[in-house]
Amino acid sequence: MSVAEPLTFESVDDLPRDVAWQEFAMCKGRLELFFAKKAERPQARERREARANMLCTACPVRIPCRQFARENHEYGYWGGENEEDRHLLGYTVAAPIGIRARNA
Repeated sequence: MSVAEPLTFESVDDLPRDVAWQEFAMCKGRLELFFAKKAERPQARERREARANMLCTACPVRIPCRQFARENHEYGYWGGENEEDRHLLGYTVAAPIGIRARNA
């Protein structure tokens, strides 16, 4: 008996045409890990995002998810990146309220 290769998709184009990439997402039903609660403290955010990242790391659609968030200016933790990570890479966020200020 051999161990099956895990499913992974490098882009949205690799997915079956009749199924949305979200159907393969490991975060399905766990959205509380991926979006901040109102007035979330920085330490709580770090802990929440660390737990979210554990799911993202093993997720077969991490790359298409990240690509979707970048292209659609999403807020929250998508494909192993938060909105600050995307902002630092040059992607804008539709509602930048979650981006922490940095001293230059």
